[in-house]
Amino acid sequence: MAAAADSRAVDAAVEILEKGGSAVDAAIATHAVLGLVEPQSSGLGGGAFMLVYERENKELTYFDGRETAPAGATIDMFMRDGEVLGFFESWQSGLAIGVPGTLALYKSAHEAHGKLPWAELFQPAIRLAQNGFKVSPRLANYMPMMAERGRLDEDPGAAAYFYPDGEALQVGDLRTNPEYADTLTRVAAEGIDAFYSGEIAEAMANAAQEGPDGGSLTAQDIARYRAVDREVICGGFRDMKICTTSPPSSGAAQIMIAGLYDHLASGAANQADKIAAFVDAQRLAYADRDYYFGDPDTIDVPLHDLIDPEYLRHRATERIAPDAVPIHGDPGMVLHQESAALLWGPDTTAEVAGTTHFSIVDNQGNAVAMSATVGGPFGSSRWVAGFLLNNELTDFALAVRPDGKPVANAVGPGKRPRSSLSPTIVLDENGELLMVTGSVGGNSIPAYVAKTIIGVFDWGLSAQEAVDFPNIVARGEPVRVEVSVEPGPAIAADLATRGYDVQERQGENAASHVIVVRPDKLEGAADPRREGIVKAVTVP
Repeated sequence: MAAAADSRAVDAAVEILEKGGSAVDAAIATHAVLGLVEPQSSGLGGGAFMLVYERENKELTYFDGRETAPAGATIDMFMRDGEVLGFFESWQSGLAIGVPGTLALYKSAHEAHGKLPWAELFQPAIRLAQNGFKVSPRLANYMPMMAERGRLDEDPGAAAYFYPDGEALQVGDLRTNPEYADTLTRVAAEGIDAFYSGEIAEAMANAAQEGPDGGSLTAQDIARYRAVDREVICGGFRDMKICTTSPPSSGAAQIMIAGLYDHLASGAANQADKIAAFVDAQRLAYADRDYYFGDPDTIDVPLHDLIDPEYLRHRATERIAPDAVPIHGDPGMVLHQESAALLWGPDTTAEVAGTTHFSIVDNQGNAVAMSATVGGPFGSSRWVAGFLLNNELTDFALAVRPDGKPVANAVGPGKRPRSSLSPTIVLDENGELLMVTGSVGGNSIPAYVAKTIIGVFDWGLSAQEAVDFPNIVARGEPVRVEVSVEPGPAIAADLATRGYDVQERQGENAASHVIVVRPDKLEGAADPRREGIVKAVTVP
């Protein structure tokens, strides 16, 4: 089964699975197509996290393909005269471009878990780029906004592709991308060196440095990039294990939210009480995530303390009044009588939603949860060799504190910015697969993903019902409730009665794609808020 944000990407996954490919093989083919048909969300010019489950030995592997800052990055590079650059000024600048990590992730994952030949995995995307694909409503609907608010129509390559002859792409237009086909053809034949060195790498560096708002990214920065195999972290939830990605991902927030929820909901008399417990679990977990998480290669993230059951039990007792602003806890003091909370200043990260997520299970019971991004919609809007470059460095905390106190997610040379991406896999007590999940949505991702886990395993929902359920996001003081989906209005009204600062939303930028393993079948879900589908295929 494959669940992803576009039917053509799911078709690519099915094609590879039918040939006997592994879940990782199918994931690479899926994402290569997504980079073509939904360039607003992810692509070769961005980064990704992949979580892999191998059923035979019950092992999980985590590949970190997060973008890195160039060697010339400085802590204050997004500031001018003591003020942070304006959002669009930084978002569309060369300063925001990090070294892309997606292709390096492909290589590491394929070497460890691939079955089919490397070159075969790119054929669905190459065919689609050569023969053309129909422009979807979501892609076409972005065109007017990006012309008005961004620079997609100003970069020569991007303008020629998205606004041919000065006219924006329309729904149903057949669009070819021969440059993308050529890039993938080279990568298929030569490996990732074709991307990380030579003319493509030089073109990426030149695009990043171009103009008065250019950055310092060089071809040497690109050549130095490596994907990283990182620790998979697991935490107990009932008689299950939530297993997910460690920082710079925010996957650990899933363990924190679920653990806190268990304590806070223990006395819940009804579903409304459970929703309030879910809100408070988010508020506490987000406060800790925002304060402590960053690049684990450059700062000491007290990760195991933050997900320690004893700390979560204590943290749940710190449930605060609905109208109060949540603050971070101190796991070091709780567990070791040694404070971990004095290191950092308050976080100032403002993460934008431009991401894709997909879930895959193969015929051996192996699974992949993969989340990928280029940052904000269409990344930096800078076009190279058939794809867009990311603007992921705006995921750092951009403001430098006047008192000089460091922030965990500060900019630094070679650093990976914190990400909200949270690909997650749930296992039973015997290590067998129960769920593959993840979502898009910037800083709201931890809330969206936690809803699917708690919805299925505590609220008794099917995979699709859990995805369809109103999104509730509680980061900081306000609580956002999606009232365009039932029973959203009733949830918003109840939370307001309880004293929460409720912000009613007509929609949320979510796209959760989920697979649940039932005793007799795979049960999939695609988020109706996007254009995704689920497809199952029988493979001997």
